[in-house]
Amino acid sequence: MKRFIGFIKKEFYHIFRDKRSLFILFGMPVAQILLFGFAITNEINNVDIAVLDYARDTESQKIIQKIKASTYFHVENEILNEKAIEGEFKKGKIKAVLLFEKDFAKKLQTENKATVQVITDATEPNVASTIANYTQSIIQNYQNQKNTVQKNNGVVIQSRMLYNPELKSVFNFVPGVMTVILMLVSAMMTSISITREKELGTMEILLVSPLKPFQVILGKVFPYVFLSIINAIVIVSMGYFIFGMPINGSIFLLAFESILFIITALSLGILISTISNTQQTAMMISLMGLMLPVIILSGFIFPIASMPLPMQVISNIIPAKWFIIIVKSIMLKGVGLEYIFKETLILVGMTLLFMGLSIKNYKTRLE
Repeated sequence: MKRFIGFIKKEFYHIFRDKRSLFILFGMPVAQILLFGFAITNEINNVDIAVLDYARDTESQKIIQKIKASTYFHVENEILNEKAIEGEFKKGKIKAVLLFEKDFAKKLQTENKATVQVITDATEPNVASTIANYTQSIIQNYQNQKNTVQKNNGVVIQSRMLYNPELKSVFNFVPGVMTVILMLVSAMMTSISITREKELGTMEILLVSPLKPFQVILGKVFPYVFLSIINAIVIVSMGYFIFGMPINGSIFLLAFESILFIITALSLGILISTISNTQQTAMMISLMGLMLPVIILSGFIFPIASMPLPMQVISNIIPAKWFIIIVKSIMLKGVGLEYIFKETLILVGMTLLFMGLSIKNYKTRLE
């Protein structure tokens, strides 16, 4: 029994000396609890909206102030005319516009009926529906406080969904699934492939061969570039021909952005391979560092604006977040490069950063 107890103590010593084991045991549960607890929500908070108030009277201003006072919405700006609405949506900053008709207060007093139109960006169907429901609830509460609610009278709320009027969830999932698959094939498989060579001891042989190091790496990742491009074509084609996913923007711009994201993901995979000595380590880093953030913090399933501020900040370093914005903007909104220039520049910057860190790590390893 003493020998058995001594053996158990030895195993505890081994575990506590191994920082990676401690991280898996205690770090992963904490990280997952925080991610799932804070990020996963179907509610909306602090969603940016705009107002188009043709009336500019006391009643419309009271409703606007009540909406501003709620924690659900943040009134970003005021729009002067209906022509500017689509431009604001294409910029991607706001998610909805509240449109008050002319003589709002006068019609409410004389006719007991005035209209508020809620125009939402339905590229995210669940968010659009929730915004419409929350807005209706706030205005209904306003009417109840004034005791003016009568059957078929009062403020009439009209909902209008842009870019996805039928609220098809597939319009949201095609860009998300495309992003996840490209990230997995490009980053995870690349990191495992290169780490396999290191684990078997054949990477050193390749690095001392007549081929230059960048040629070796390029040769290792090129097949995954090819496979990822095929995956992107298959996903977009299935979305278009089977599910009726529109491609309102330039197909060439979509192809360019997809290849850019593939290169970004490949650069991240190479970086992971430089800090991993075994396939198991590369797999753990890929799953922990790619899978969960891509699904939870990219805006694929859960709205980023509803997450706590620290989570929103962290989401900015997730390449998938920017690519999903780009794909939705091109396919559903039909925007050009001028509207997604910032997101494109961020992906280019991330690619250069990952490549620079990878080259530095490889040079350190060779020295």
